[in-house]
Amino acid sequence: MSFSAAAAFCYRFGTGLHAGADILVLLESESRIGSARQQAAIKQLLVGVKQGEQLHVLMGEDKFFPALMTTMVRVGELTGKLEYLLSLLSEHYQRQQQLRRGFLGAIAYPAFMLTAGIGIVSLLIYLMGILTPPSGGQMTDLLGWGLRGGTGVLIFWGYLLFFFGILGGAILCFFRNVAGVQNIVPLIYMIPKLGPSIQTITIARFCRALSIALGAGLEPTASIALALDATDSDYYRATRDDTEQSILEGATLSTALDRTRIFPDEFIGKIEIAEHSGTDSESIAFLAAEYDERAQRAMKVISRTISAVILVSVAFLLLYTIFRIMSVVFGFYEQAFEPI
Repeated sequence: MSFSAAAAFCYRFGTGLHAGADILVLLESESRIGSARQQAAIKQLLVGVKQGEQLHVLMGEDKFFPALMTTMVRVGELTGKLEYLLSLLSEHYQRQQQLRRGFLGAIAYPAFMLTAGIGIVSLLIYLMGILTPPSGGQMTDLLGWGLRGGTGVLIFWGYLLFFFGILGGAILCFFRNVAGVQNIVPLIYMIPKLGPSIQTITIARFCRALSIALGAGLEPTASIALALDATDSDYYRATRDDTEQSILEGATLSTALDRTRIFPDEFIGKIEIAEHSGTDSESIAFLAAEYDERAQRAMKVISRTISAVILVSVAFLLLYTIFRIMSVVFGFYEQAFEPI
């Protein structure tokens, strides 16, 4: 379920429950909204609720619904705060959607420039294959790649597809933690500017989910487990059992998180201050708001870094093309001025 779909669903469903609407009526209405996959999932909820099943149980059986949403619905059904928690979830998913939109908007222009640069080089390769010099034969290979015409363009695109395929595959393997690759996360955090920004965004997700869970009255061990899962990182999820064991042994929240050695000292210090205030859920809610703002700034840093890399790549490609063409042209001039 996408962030936008989750935010809209939680908002509509929570608003309807707050207004006193029947849950069957709301599900019937929701079954006609969204993608085909979403409509099918909601229809399954509708059928199950009519048969007397609890909503959170039905959601847990369908991987379409995020784990955070499923858990919060369970807590809401147990505490009678379902509409309130759905409102909080809607705000949470809206923030995640805004971060993603901001990132995509920031890299849109550099991506366009990269596409334009590839298009220019492709056009040049194509023209070298269909144009012939007055003396006959083939045009001079201006780029020095041995690529000409439509076939050359396809080969060029094949190289690009291979490169971006390798890059995309590496990113996908990282997010799915293939072969435990997420163990290099500490090394990534050491990258200047980029690493701390990624860490800030991850902690912001953790903190917001922890705030929602504690505010709903969920027990600390379950709240931490839910928050770790909300990071979407197996590197953080791997500490769940150790954290739970620390809490069961009587450790405070800050101590349990500190023992994992994956959170920065500044964050642990803020959690400790929140504990001393005596109002964990409220204090962590303020902390979550602070990290939401930090996450927005961090996303700007990441988008600017990626934009800079793309623009530098485009500039390098175009400069190489220009200098290569100039070297060929100057070579012709040198030949023309040579003594006969």
